[in-house]
Amino acid sequence: MIRSCLFIPANNPAMIQNADLFGADAVIFDLEDAVAVEEKDAARSLLREYFKVFAPAARVFVRVNNAPEWLLPDLEAVFSDKIDAVILPKADAAACGRLREALLRLEKERRISKSIGIIPLIESARAVLAADSLASLSGVVGLMLGAEDFTADMEIERSKSGEEISYPRARIAIAARANRVIAVDTPFTDVNDEDGLASDAARARALGMSAKAAIHPRQVEIINRVFSPRPAQIEWATRVLEKSKAEKGVFSLDGKMVDQPVIERAKTIIEKAKRYKLL
Repeated sequence: MIRSCLFIPANNPAMIQNADLFGADAVIFDLEDAVAVEEKDAARSLLREYFKVFAPAARVFVRVNNAPEWLLPDLEAVFSDKIDAVILPKADAAACGRLREALLRLEKERRISKSIGIIPLIESARAVLAADSLASLSGVVGLMLGAEDFTADMEIERSKSGEEISYPRARIAIAARANRVIAVDTPFTDVNDEDGLASDAARARALGMSAKAAIHPRQVEIINRVFSPRPAQIEWATRVLEKSKAEKGVFSLDGKMVDQPVIERAKTIIEKAKRYKLL
Protein backbone atom coordinates (compact mmCIF):
# COMPACT_ATOMS: atom_id res chain seq x y z
CA MET A 1 0.00 0.00 0.00
CA ILE A 2 1.75 3.13 -1.22
CA ARG A 3 0.78 6.64 -2.33
CA SER A 4 4.01 8.22 -3.58
CA CYS A 5 7.12 7.01 -5.41
CA LEU A 6 10.03 9.45 -5.59
CA PHE A 7 12.53 9.13 -8.44
CA ILE A 8 16.12 9.54 -7.22
CA PRO A 9 18.95 9.58 -9.79
CA ALA A 10 21.36 6.77 -8.96
CA ASN A 11 24.29 9.07 -9.65
CA ASN A 12 23.26 11.65 -7.02
CA PRO A 13 24.90 10.65 -3.71
CA ALA A 14 23.29 13.44 -1.67
CA MET A 15 19.75 12.43 -2.67
CA ILE A 16 20.51 8.73 -2.25
CA GLN A 17 21.80 9.20 1.29
CA ASN A 18 18.75 11.28 2.19
CA ALA A 19 16.23 8.92 0.56
CA ASP A 20 14.38 8.38 3.83
CA LEU A 21 13.97 12.08 4.58
CA PHE A 22 11.63 13.03 1.74
CA GLY A 23 8.47 11.36 3.08
CA ALA A 24 7.79 9.15 0.06
CA ASP A 25 6.23 5.74 0.60
CA ALA A 26 8.63 4.33 -1.99
CA VAL A 27 11.84 5.54 -3.59
CA ILE A 28 12.85 4.72 -7.16
CA PHE A 29 16.60 4.67 -7.64
CA ASP A 30 16.92 5.45 -11.33
CA LEU A 31 19.63 3.88 -13.47
CA GLU A 32 17.87 4.70 -16.74
CA ASP A 33 16.84 8.14 -18.02
CA ALA A 34 18.30 10.10 -15.12
CA VAL A 35 21.82 8.76 -15.75
CA ALA A 36 23.92 9.62 -18.79
CA VAL A 37 25.57 6.74 -20.64
CA GLU A 38 29.06 7.69 -19.49
CA GLU A 39 27.91 7.74 -15.84
CA LYS A 40 26.06 4.41 -15.67
CA ASP A 41 29.01 2.42 -14.27
CA ALA A 42 29.56 5.00 -11.54
CA ALA A 43 25.85 5.04 -10.72
CA ARG A 44 25.78 1.25 -10.37
CA SER A 45 28.79 1.34 -8.06
CA LEU A 46 27.28 4.08 -5.93
CA LEU A 47 24.00 2.24 -5.53
CA ARG A 48 25.76 -1.07 -4.80
CA GLU A 49 27.77 0.51 -1.98
CA TYR A 50 24.68 2.23 -0.61
CA PHE A 51 22.80 -1.07 -0.33
CA LYS A 52 25.72 -2.59 1.60
CA VAL A 53 25.27 -0.06 4.39
CA PHE A 54 21.74 1.36 4.34
CA ALA A 55 18.26 -0.11 4.53
CA PRO A 56 15.65 2.58 3.73
CA ALA A 57 12.40 2.53 5.67
CA ALA A 58 10.54 3.34 2.45
CA ARG A 59 9.92 0.63 -0.11
CA VAL A 60 12.78 0.47 -2.59
CA PHE A 61 12.38 0.18 -6.35
CA VAL A 62 15.16 0.33 -8.93
CA ARG A 63 14.53 1.40 -12.52
CA VAL A 64 16.96 -0.50 -14.70
CA ASN A 65 17.84 -0.12 -18.38
CA ASN A 66 15.99 -2.44 -20.75
CA ALA A 67 18.75 -2.42 -23.37
CA PRO A 68 20.38 -5.88 -23.56
CA GLU A 69 23.88 -4.50 -23.00
CA TRP A 70 22.82 -2.73 -19.78
CA LEU A 71 20.07 -4.80 -18.15
CA LEU A 72 22.21 -7.63 -16.78
CA PRO A 73 25.06 -5.32 -15.68
CA ASP A 74 22.49 -3.24 -13.81
CA LEU A 75 21.06 -6.27 -12.05
CA GLU A 76 24.43 -7.88 -11.30
CA ALA A 77 25.74 -4.66 -9.78
CA VAL A 78 22.86 -3.54 -7.59
CA PHE A 79 21.00 -6.76 -6.78
CA SER A 80 20.24 -6.78 -3.06
CA ASP A 81 17.66 -7.92 -0.55
CA LYS A 82 17.11 -4.21 0.15
CA ILE A 83 15.20 -3.98 -3.17
CA ASP A 84 11.45 -4.63 -3.23
CA ALA A 85 10.88 -4.41 -6.99
CA VAL A 86 12.58 -3.66 -10.29
CA ILE A 87 10.93 -1.20 -12.68
CA LEU A 88 11.35 -2.29 -16.29
CA PRO A 89 11.10 0.46 -18.94
CA LYS A 90 9.42 -0.14 -22.29
CA ALA A 91 8.10 -3.38 -20.94
CA ASP A 92 6.55 -6.23 -22.88
CA ALA A 93 5.86 -9.84 -21.93
CA ALA A 94 9.13 -11.17 -23.34
CA ALA A 95 11.24 -8.57 -21.52
CA CYS A 96 9.38 -9.23 -18.27
CA GLY A 97 10.05 -12.94 -18.70
CA ARG A 98 13.77 -12.36 -19.17
CA LEU A 99 13.87 -10.11 -16.14
CA ARG A 100 12.00 -12.67 -14.05
CA GLU A 101 14.49 -15.39 -15.01
CA ALA A 102 17.42 -13.14 -14.15
CA LEU A 103 15.95 -12.23 -10.78
CA LEU A 104 15.24 -15.85 -9.88
CA ARG A 105 18.80 -16.80 -10.86
CA LEU A 106 20.31 -14.03 -8.74
CA GLU A 107 18.07 -14.84 -5.79
CA LYS A 108 19.34 -18.42 -5.91
CA GLU A 109 23.00 -17.59 -6.55
CA ARG A 110 23.15 -15.02 -3.75
CA ARG A 111 20.96 -17.02 -1.40
CA ILE A 112 18.34 -14.35 -0.97
CA SER A 113 15.03 -15.73 0.26
CA LYS A 114 13.15 -12.53 -0.52
CA SER A 115 11.26 -12.47 -3.82
CA ILE A 116 11.93 -9.25 -5.73
CA GLY A 117 8.97 -8.08 -7.79
CA ILE A 118 8.65 -6.55 -11.24
CA ILE A 119 6.85 -3.33 -12.18
CA PRO A 120 6.44 -3.02 -15.97
CA LEU A 121 6.60 0.57 -17.16
CA ILE A 122 3.81 1.09 -19.68
CA GLU A 123 5.19 3.46 -22.33
CA SER A 124 3.61 2.56 -25.67
CA ALA A 125 0.25 1.96 -27.29
CA ARG A 126 1.04 -1.75 -27.53
CA ALA A 127 1.89 -1.93 -23.84
CA VAL A 128 -1.34 -0.15 -22.87
CA LEU A 129 -3.35 -2.74 -24.80
CA ALA A 130 -1.34 -5.49 -23.08
CA ALA A 131 -1.75 -4.04 -19.58
CA ASP A 132 -3.95 -6.89 -18.31
CA SER A 133 -1.63 -9.63 -19.55
CA LEU A 134 1.41 -7.80 -18.14
CA ALA A 135 -0.27 -7.40 -14.75
CA SER A 136 -0.99 -11.13 -14.62
CA LEU A 137 2.61 -12.25 -15.30
CA SER A 138 4.49 -14.16 -12.62
CA GLY A 139 6.44 -11.82 -10.36
CA VAL A 140 4.65 -8.64 -11.39
CA VAL A 141 3.62 -6.56 -8.36
CA GLY A 142 2.50 -3.38 -10.10
CA LEU A 143 2.15 -1.34 -13.28
CA MET A 144 3.44 2.18 -13.92
CA LEU A 145 2.41 4.61 -16.63
CA GLY A 146 5.15 6.49 -18.50
CA ALA A 147 3.18 9.28 -20.16
CA GLU A 148 6.08 11.04 -21.89
CA ASP A 149 7.04 8.01 -23.95
CA PHE A 150 3.41 7.01 -24.44
CA THR A 151 2.43 10.37 -25.91
CA ALA A 152 5.56 10.33 -28.08
CA ASP A 153 4.57 6.89 -29.36
CA MET A 154 1.07 8.17 -30.09
CA GLU A 155 2.44 11.34 -31.74
CA ILE A 156 0.31 13.53 -29.50
CA GLU A 157 1.20 16.40 -27.18
CA ARG A 158 1.38 16.01 -23.43
CA SER A 159 -0.79 18.59 -21.69
CA LYS A 160 -1.31 19.70 -18.11
CA SER A 161 -4.98 18.79 -18.32
CA GLY A 162 -4.04 15.16 -18.96
CA GLU A 163 -7.03 14.44 -21.19
CA GLU A 164 -4.80 12.58 -23.65
CA ILE A 165 -3.77 10.03 -21.00
CA SER A 166 -7.19 9.41 -19.44
CA TYR A 167 -7.67 6.14 -21.30
CA PRO A 168 -4.26 4.59 -20.49
CA ARG A 169 -4.63 5.68 -16.88
CA ALA A 170 -8.01 3.97 -16.61
CA ARG A 171 -6.93 0.86 -18.49
CA ILE A 172 -3.80 0.42 -16.36
CA ALA A 173 -5.73 1.05 -13.15
CA ILE A 174 -8.38 -1.54 -14.07
CA ALA A 175 -5.77 -4.12 -15.10
CA ALA A 176 -3.86 -3.58 -11.86
CA ARG A 177 -6.99 -3.82 -9.71
CA ALA A 178 -8.15 -6.95 -11.48
CA ASN A 179 -4.82 -8.62 -10.76
CA ARG A 180 -4.42 -7.21 -7.24
CA VAL A 181 -1.26 -5.22 -7.95
CA ILE A 182 -0.51 -1.51 -7.54
CA ALA A 183 -1.07 1.09 -10.27
CA VAL A 184 1.45 3.95 -10.23
CA ASP A 185 0.65 7.10 -12.17
CA THR A 186 3.11 9.01 -14.32
CA PRO A 187 4.98 12.01 -12.84
CA PHE A 188 3.71 15.57 -13.21
CA THR A 189 6.63 17.28 -14.87
CA ASP A 190 6.19 20.92 -13.79
CA VAL A 191 7.80 20.93 -10.35
CA ASN A 192 6.82 24.57 -9.75
CA ASP A 193 3.06 24.13 -10.31
CA GLU A 194 1.71 22.79 -7.03
CA ASP A 195 -1.93 23.41 -7.92
CA GLY A 196 -1.43 21.65 -11.25
CA LEU A 197 0.13 18.68 -9.47
CA ALA A 198 -2.75 18.45 -7.00
CA SER A 199 -5.30 18.52 -9.83
CA ASP A 200 -3.36 15.98 -11.89
CA ALA A 201 -3.01 13.63 -8.93
CA ALA A 202 -6.74 13.95 -8.18
CA ARG A 203 -7.61 13.03 -11.77
CA ALA A 204 -5.36 9.99 -11.61
CA ARG A 205 -6.86 8.88 -8.31
CA ALA A 206 -10.39 9.35 -9.65
CA LEU A 207 -9.54 6.94 -12.48
CA GLY A 208 -8.32 4.29 -10.04
CA MET A 209 -4.59 4.87 -9.78
CA SER A 210 -3.32 3.85 -6.34
CA ALA A 211 -0.13 5.92 -6.28
CA LYS A 212 1.78 8.55 -8.23
CA ALA A 213 5.44 9.00 -9.11
CA ALA A 214 7.28 12.22 -8.22
CA ILE A 215 10.38 13.72 -9.81
CA HIS A 216 11.12 16.22 -7.04
CA PRO A 217 10.92 15.90 -3.23
CA ARG A 218 8.62 18.94 -2.97
CA GLN A 219 5.95 16.97 -4.88
CA VAL A 220 5.76 14.17 -2.33
CA GLU A 221 3.67 15.92 0.34
CA ILE A 222 1.01 16.94 -2.18
CA ILE A 223 0.81 13.46 -3.68
CA ASN A 224 0.56 11.87 -0.24
CA ARG A 225 -2.26 14.23 0.68
CA VAL A 226 -4.26 13.57 -2.50
CA PHE A 227 -3.91 9.80 -2.24
CA SER A 228 -4.76 9.68 1.47
CA PRO A 229 -8.30 9.43 2.83
CA ARG A 230 -9.72 12.85 3.66
CA PRO A 231 -10.91 13.60 7.21
CA ALA A 232 -14.55 13.60 6.09
CA GLN A 233 -14.05 10.19 4.47
CA ILE A 234 -12.50 8.79 7.64
CA GLU A 235 -15.35 10.16 9.76
CA TRP A 236 -17.94 8.68 7.36
CA ALA A 237 -16.19 5.30 7.24
CA THR A 238 -15.98 5.16 11.03
CA ARG A 239 -19.72 5.75 11.35
CA VAL A 240 -20.48 3.15 8.68
CA LEU A 241 -18.45 0.47 10.45
CA GLU A 242 -19.86 1.35 13.87
CA LYS A 243 -23.45 1.09 12.62
CA SER A 244 -22.71 -2.11 10.68
CA LYS A 245 -21.95 -3.84 13.98
CA ALA A 246 -25.49 -3.24 15.18
CA GLU A 247 -27.29 -3.75 11.88
CA LYS A 248 -27.80 -6.92 9.86
CA GLY A 249 -27.93 -6.68 6.10
CA VAL A 250 -28.72 -3.40 4.38
CA PHE A 251 -29.21 -0.27 6.46
CA SER A 252 -29.48 3.48 5.99
CA LEU A 253 -26.99 6.18 7.02
CA ASP A 254 -27.59 9.87 6.37
CA GLY A 255 -30.49 8.89 4.14
CA LYS A 256 -28.33 6.69 1.91
CA MET A 257 -28.38 2.93 1.56
CA VAL A 258 -25.40 1.05 2.96
CA ASP A 259 -24.83 -2.49 1.71
CA GLN A 260 -21.81 -4.81 1.72
CA PRO A 261 -19.82 -3.05 -1.06
CA VAL A 262 -20.18 0.24 0.83
CA ILE A 263 -19.03 -1.43 4.05
CA GLU A 264 -16.00 -2.86 2.25
CA ARG A 265 -15.13 0.61 0.95
CA ALA A 266 -15.36 1.95 4.49
CA LYS A 267 -13.02 -0.80 5.71
CA THR A 268 -10.49 0.14 3.03
CA ILE A 269 -10.61 3.81 4.01
CA ILE A 270 -9.97 2.96 7.67
CA GLU A 271 -7.18 0.56 6.74
CA LYS A 272 -5.46 3.29 4.73
CA ALA A 273 -6.01 5.87 7.46
CA LYS A 274 -4.30 3.58 9.97
CA ARG A 275 -1.48 2.75 7.53
CA TYR A 276 -0.76 6.42 6.93
CA LYS A 277 -1.16 7.34 10.62
CA LEU A 278 -4.22 9.51 10.01
CA LEU A 279 -6.38 7.76 12.59
